[in-house]
Amino acid sequence: MNGHIPVMLDEVLTALRPSDGGIYLDGTFGGGGYARAILERARCTLWAIDRDPDAIARGAELAARFPGRLHLLHGQFGEMVALLDRAGVTELDGVVLDLGVSSFQIDDPARGFSFRHDGPLDMRMGKQGTSAADLVNTLAEPALADVLYELGEERASRRIAHAIVAARAEAPIETTVRLAEIIRSVLPPDRSGNHPATRSFQALRIKVNDELGQIEAALTQASGLLSPGGRLVVVAFHSLEDRIVKRFMSEASGRSGLPSRHDPAGSMASAAPGFRLVTVRTLRPGTHETDQNPRSRSARLRTLERIGKGRGT
Repeated sequence: MNGHIPVMLDEVLTALRPSDGGIYLDGTFGGGGYARAILERARCTLWAIDRDPDAIARGAELAARFPGRLHLLHGQFGEMVALLDRAGVTELDGVVLDLGVSSFQIDDPARGFSFRHDGPLDMRMGKQGTSAADLVNTLAEPALADVLYELGEERASRRIAHAIVAARAEAPIETTVRLAEIIRSVLPPDRSGNHPATRSFQALRIKVNDELGQIEAALTQASGLLSPGGRLVVVAFHSLEDRIVKRFMSEASGRSGLPSRHDPAGSMASAAPGFRLVTVRTLRPGTHETDQNPRSRSARLRTLERIGKGRGT
């Protein structure tokens, strides 16, 4: 697990409230930082999901330290209901989701997630399916521009897409450094100091792994698995993720706004929400943490709690 620093660990444990005898899910096992802390905090059972086979292999050592308490599942967190159902688990006392990319993936040049290391242009968290190289070498220019704009919030998406299509006509774009150089060649230095390719790499990674679709599925499934008093704790790292989490939790807790009094729906009695929003305002990491771990700077933590006597309340 060396090299992995779990983000906002104290805040996550406070929000999740693991207790003896409880059953919990770490939907994004990664380096196992949250998993280890949860298992050390309470004598509970923890199920952990990761789509990366390397993460599951790394987790074997931790599972051996907590025999019968840590159970690793290989798959996508957006399929947690099916994965848990096959294991005979239908109810949970808490779920934690860290939506950031694993440090192991970012720091491994062979995985192709970062322009800071030269490696194959891959970005597949699960090592299967369409790669980033497939996208940049096959998508039509307008479609590529849409991906960069919608998933990377890149204002210069059309200019970058045009440059990519021109470059691939000369030779396929197969490495992270070549793609980064193409993007840098058509963009001025970013005033924030970030590499000009940052937003484009984010967009391609999100597209390759269907990250936003996975998040939406995971939120719905996780909330349905919670027992009364159970909590869903989510740590997001960029605005697209956090927007989905915020909207979901607001709607689930009945805080998404009421219809206008002029709207016929406004006169209808609304059903009592089945959840309570624990974090009315998103939590952010403290200065000490961001100084120690710069990757935590953009983290935002939100928590939702199931209320009522049973599911569907």
